[in-house]
Amino acid sequence: MTAMGFVAVGAHIGRADTAPVINGQLMASRLHGASLLPPVASQPVAETAAPVDLPTPAAPALKGALPVGKGMWMYQPAAVEGGNPEAIVARAHAIGLTHIFVRTGSSKTGFYAGDFLARLLPVAHANGIRVYGWDFPYLNNVADDVNRAIAAISFTTTDGHRIDGFSADIEFPSMGVKVTPANATAYGAGLRHAVGDGYPLIATVPRPSRAAVKVYPYAQVVSSFDAIAPMVYWLNREPVSDVVHAMYDLGKFGKPIIPIGQAYDGAADHGPPGVPGRAAIQAFMAAAEEHGATSVSFWSWQHASQEAWDAIRDAPQFVLPTMPDTTLNAGQLRAYQYLLTSLGFPTAVDGVWSTSVAEAIAAYQRAAHLPVTGVIDAATRVVLLTPFKSPLLGH
Repeated sequence: MTAMGFVAVGAHIGRADTAPVINGQLMASRLHGASLLPPVASQPVAETAAPVDLPTPAAPALKGALPVGKGMWMYQPAAVEGGNPEAIVARAHAIGLTHIFVRTGSSKTGFYAGDFLARLLPVAHANGIRVYGWDFPYLNNVADDVNRAIAAISFTTTDGHRIDGFSADIEFPSMGVKVTPANATAYGAGLRHAVGDGYPLIATVPRPSRAAVKVYPYAQVVSSFDAIAPMVYWLNREPVSDVVHAMYDLGKFGKPIIPIGQAYDGAADHGPPGVPGRAAIQAFMAAAEEHGATSVSFWSWQHASQEAWDAIRDAPQFVLPTMPDTTLNAGQLRAYQYLLTSLGFPTAVDGVWSTSVAEAIAAYQRAAHLPVTGVIDAATRVVLLTPFKSPLLGH
């Protein structure tokens, strides 16, 4: 996601594939395994140890967590807080981030992120920060792209940590990606077959502008994924109209939409110079939550200005308070509904309190061995936001 000049119709700024290949061995075999319970946790998130494997309840089967709250995308670790995991997590906490996206590889570089993940994952998880991997498949060799994704997904630190989910950043043909309907279908289906139904997969896609929908097979790209992360970089347009239209256009696929906003200098992409200011970033966040998003994130950590960081921190949207101390607004309740549903405790995701919401919370509390209160109390919030191993076939 580093700038390489103008990219047509709202794609990511291009990503130079210059990173070294580290731990690049690919995995061709299908994985097999079982679901996991969330860890029992009553202590503060900062004191949470490595993910805990608990017995699986007979029903419902648990799944991995999709993102909620505020996130940030990371491309070159050395350019992010000097690549220091403690500094990264400290800033994440200061801003109020719940998750980070970390690039793990591409068709040109292979899987290269093992060394960084080995250092980051234990620190992030011990402090309640979920880490999602992302990869740039060119789809010239779909089998290789699937195998590389599996290498990132199944990478495990010596103390048992893995990434919490995976996003494929599938770009336009103009960026050299062979994103035909057949290739997109094969890639998504192959990835889903490898990881199983319980593992969180996110399709990162260009903003669906009128020009984009003529050349990009959205239906085939997103069909096997759990959520859609459109790249909403408004450049010389308006952030509100861009995110509202993106969510409306992608809503027909019936999947959660978690927009990515602009926190980089868009001058190279024919936008006005400079990182967007506070007003634009907060307008984007407000519109996204109002129109149903349960998470937002920004491209990118290394490009964001201090004003952008402050705007993300100060925005009242995409925060997750507890009940009953606070009456949740529609956006906050919708985020919890979305998280519970993604974890395998389904309820309507509509921002409306109902008996079914209380029942889903109670079912989660029983599965996590928490006091059954039927509300998001402090102990329940801690466990909901604590990273644990996503169910992955074979592990």
